[in-house]
Amino acid sequence: MIPSDWLYGLGGGLLIGLAATMFLLINGRIMGASGILGGVIDGTGRANMAERAVFIAGLIGAPALIAYFGNAPSTNVTSSVVILIIGGLAVGVGTRMANGCTSGHGVCGISRFSVRGIVATLIYLLFGGLAMLALRGGLGVI
Repeated sequence: MIPSDWLYGLGGGLLIGLAATMFLLINGRIMGASGILGGVIDGTGRANMAERAVFIAGLIGAPALIAYFGNAPSTNVTSSVVILIIGGLAVGVGTRMANGCTSGHGVCGISRFSVRGIVATLIYLLFGGLAMLALRGGLGVI
């Protein structure tokens, strides 16, 4: 029998892949969450603001509904607000530097055999692993 946390990951991965495929086939654009959110924040996405708002509402609403109605899996998020803020800012800066996030590069880039997407995803994974080694092993923060 497969543990439930694996099922959550499998289900989530299938849904993300399906959403990325539908977004590309229906809209002809890559489903990159940072680009969709960025267009709302900087105003460049005015032409399709309703579509962006629905996408963002789904990103926030789906996990909220699962947590409210279902048995949400436990997470290992730190209780340190400072670490969460630093992590969020680091992700935001990295997303801008890489010109995209893991949904754009990792899910959509790799599936299209984009060299840029593959390299960006490998760098995300490398530095994510290094950050965990430093924060958990070296500093004992997480």
